[in-house]
Amino acid sequence: MDTALSDLIAARVDALEPELIALRRDLHAHPEIGYQEHRTTEVIRERLEASDVRTRRLDGTGLVAELGASQPRIRIGLRADLDALPVQEQTGLSFASREPGMCHACGHDVHSAGVLGATLALAAVEHWLVESGVAVRVIFQPAEEVLPGGAESVVAQGELVDVDRIFAVHCDPSIDVGTVGLAAGPITAACDDVTVTVSGRGGHTSRPHLTGDLTYALAKVITDVPAVLSRRLDPRAGAALVWGAVHAGSAPNVIPSSGTARGTLRMLDAQAWLKAEGLVQQIVHEVVAPYQVHAEVHHERGVPPVVNDEACIDALRTSTTQLIGPDAAVGTPQSLGGEDFSWMLQNTSGALARLGTRTPGGATYELHQGNLVVDEAAIAIAAKVLSGAVLQTGGVSSS
Repeated sequence: MDTALSDLIAARVDALEPELIALRRDLHAHPEIGYQEHRTTEVIRERLEASDVRTRRLDGTGLVAELGASQPRIRIGLRADLDALPVQEQTGLSFASREPGMCHACGHDVHSAGVLGATLALAAVEHWLVESGVAVRVIFQPAEEVLPGGAESVVAQGELVDVDRIFAVHCDPSIDVGTVGLAAGPITAACDDVTVTVSGRGGHTSRPHLTGDLTYALAKVITDVPAVLSRRLDPRAGAALVWGAVHAGSAPNVIPSSGTARGTLRMLDAQAWLKAEGLVQQIVHEVVAPYQVHAEVHHERGVPPVVNDEACIDALRTSTTQLIGPDAAVGTPQSLGGEDFSWMLQNTSGALARLGTRTPGGATYELHQGNLVVDEAAIAIAAKVLSGAVLQTGGVSSS
């Protein structure tokens, strides 16, 4: 990477850092869930247009910013996600969520501020982007946390058709701020939503033999379906069916006539994922067959695994070591977390980096929990790494 340009990018991000932190705190205090990110979209749009960055709205919520050459030899994308989760915040921060039952428990406010910082830094060197024949498309997408996700909508709107490479970051509270987790190949898992509804004849708990004993049958679904699935799939697929919500009955002496179990099916292998839906359906019906109840399975296909392109990981590694430090790039394992950035990678090369957000020596938090606290130094790191990856990938030079 051109040293003069990397120094200029770093200096620009450093100058922006207080503003980026303030913007992140504003977004954090005003979270919006998927496809409702109207205020969030407007805040980001106003800041970009204040720096004369060209923007256009996506359908509904979210926006796209464009930089660089009008007839490029290469177009490089950056992606941020805007939405919050329906989770009650428990941090006690001065800028904690003002919206009851809603907060940025996955760090999308950090992603958005970091990508905004990268965009503003790249805008400062736009004339060199133009001279090098490089265009940059920055996608602030809605609804990463819902199904169907916002990334699918962005793809359907044609925003990835002419993008040659695309980069994103995701907060990782298990690694220290100042480090960036990188790995070529699969880095996340496929993830589907599964709902099983069991129905049958209810009755009194003193006479279970006259009913389908629906609660017992539902309990067998909860315990036996994951167990059988683990024996029907190659263990290397890394399949995990885990229930998050179970509802049946309202009184201790009444066998109900219906009940539901809702969970997620995650797996590391994309090929196994393609046949999982039919297999889950089959196993559920086999498990409930002895109990004289009826089962319906609603299997909502979620996201495939994110598979990082090796050349894109190399660009992120170079950017990280040059702009953050020689030891800042660290390895990272594949996780069972799902991420809809994977839809953007179905026809476009790209990579997702894990952004360290843990204060060294501090607490380790979990994503999707209301007590999540991130070290805000991660925002400037994200901005530097992403803008540097664009320069590296595009071969941009200041000469």
